[in-house]
Amino acid sequence: MSAKLKITQTKSIIDRTETQKRTIKALGLGRPSYSVVHNDTPQIRGMIKKVQHLLKIEEVKE
Repeated sequence: MSAKLKITQTKSIIDRTETQKRTIKALGLGRPSYSVVHNDTPQIRGMIKKVQHLLKIEEVKE
């Protein structure tokens, strides 16, 4: 059983760098208040770290 992360975008990507915009899109987000659930993997953690100032992260119990 792997842990899951609920990722919620809290801020807009307007006036952000292109790499930050692409990272948000790769996470499946795009607008403030959108949420997605991903498995807790090193790849996802790395993407979160790049744009953590735009996100809210919660661990989800299955």
